[in-house]
Amino acid sequence: MNGEETRQARCLVTGATGYIGGRLVPELLDAGHRVRCMARTPEKLRDHPWAGRVEAVRGDVTDADSLGAALRDIDVAYYLVHALRGGPGFEETDRHAAREFAERARAAGVRRIVYLGGLTPAGASASELSPHLRSRAEVGDIFLRGGVPATVLRAAVIIGSGSASFEMLRYLTERLPVMVTPSWVGTRIQPIAVRDVLRYLVGCARMPDDVNRAFDIGGPDVMTYEQMMHRYAAVAGLPHRLVLRVPMLTPRLSGYWIGLVTPVPPALARPLAESLRHEVVCREHDIARYVPDPPGAPIGFDQALILALQRVREARVTTRWSSAALPGAPSDPMPTDPDWAGGSLYTDRRALAVDASPEALWRVIEGIGGDNGWYSFPLAWAVRGWLDRLVGGVGLRRGRRDAARLRVGDSLDFWRVEEIEPGRLLRLRAEMRLPGLAWLEMYADTAGDGRARYRQRALFHPRGLLGHLYWWSVSPFHAVVFGGMARNIARAAEKTDASPHGDADTGVRP
Repeated sequence: MNGEETRQARCLVTGATGYIGGRLVPELLDAGHRVRCMARTPEKLRDHPWAGRVEAVRGDVTDADSLGAALRDIDVAYYLVHALRGGPGFEETDRHAAREFAERARAAGVRRIVYLGGLTPAGASASELSPHLRSRAEVGDIFLRGGVPATVLRAAVIIGSGSASFEMLRYLTERLPVMVTPSWVGTRIQPIAVRDVLRYLVGCARMPDDVNRAFDIGGPDVMTYEQMMHRYAAVAGLPHRLVLRVPMLTPRLSGYWIGLVTPVPPALARPLAESLRHEVVCREHDIARYVPDPPGAPIGFDQALILALQRVREARVTTRWSSAALPGAPSDPMPTDPDWAGGSLYTDRRALAVDASPEALWRVIEGIGGDNGWYSFPLAWAVRGWLDRLVGGVGLRRGRRDAARLRVGDSLDFWRVEEIEPGRLLRLRAEMRLPGLAWLEMYADTAGDGRARYRQRALFHPRGLLGHLYWWSVSPFHAVVFGGMARNIARAAEKTDASPHGDADTGVRP
């Protein structure tokens, strides 16, 4: 590229609802590029601060027709899609998607594909790699042989506020002063700050057309995972941690162990643990020929931790590892379907007059979950979260991205924000393990006297006999759980309105 095209490229970002994609988009815009975002559900992008500056299209990397439309008139295509939480057959899914993407990019005349993959150990054969590292390496090879010049960036552990690797490191270190750990804590790793990952990704948009290769990217520090935990403790001001290694902890057991201690569910923790079995250290820094390092870069490990912790403490986490939704069927019915198109739909309805303004009520609704809890029977919610973790679900500890504001697509404990109408409606879709689909809707209405009226609906679409049995087995507890929630949300709104600072009382009552 040269001339005007060198200054401004037309970029497609896949995975824009995910952790890296959601942060890359504004960086590309600030660098002067035009951006088109492809997502299976483009509506999830609408509440991002940059939404009005991009073109959002509906598409899926496994769907050839939608790919062709999304790649039309694109110069640089960013492939930021991984089946990290994939089940059986995920490698074939990744392989098919990458081939389809490369073929459609070539047909559309795309000038460059940029892929963020995983750093692999030197000299390791495919059979020696973990399934997820092997799949990422294969996807990179597909792009390098796909007929479109490709840049494959290979990174190990990414450190940034909200990243799965950072959250795992943070919670393991903060919660366990004495840690019983797998043997992989002695493996050498070269972590990289998310700011440097984004800098390299943006710089690839202007890479010369004759470059078609992979690059190792990492920070300046090489250390073991045990050293990373000790350095986290030092940066966070925690006492020295005692680490005891247990060699018999397999990757599967490590995944459950990580899932028990951290908010990262076992389905995601296991591939992370599998990858950490390998020594992943950069073998070259050739990327600097094309994306020169500015002063102070790459960012050191301690500084990356300081930056991440600062964002967490200031509630400025723009995306999280849980930003990407769990896989679901696009044909799944919605609670707004008429009469009801999806079959049986059980509902639990609550409504209360609230001696507060609608604005005060909305602040309580939008602030629900995370540290504020669910305003009803905390033990019941905690037990439900633990049961979900035991069967491989996400559990209750994902928390919130932002303490006060929500947007469509945000994860919220074991829910996902499916719809939000500021000041009026919050609809959450359950992501816990259930024999059916579940939603929770909360409304802040205005009564005739200008005060607030709270409405709440819990909805459940059962799947099979087990789904029906599930609903009827838990329905006796609804008066306590959902009734208590409605009453306590109303009380919290009334206290918020009465407080001179407008702060909600987050104490919950059964």
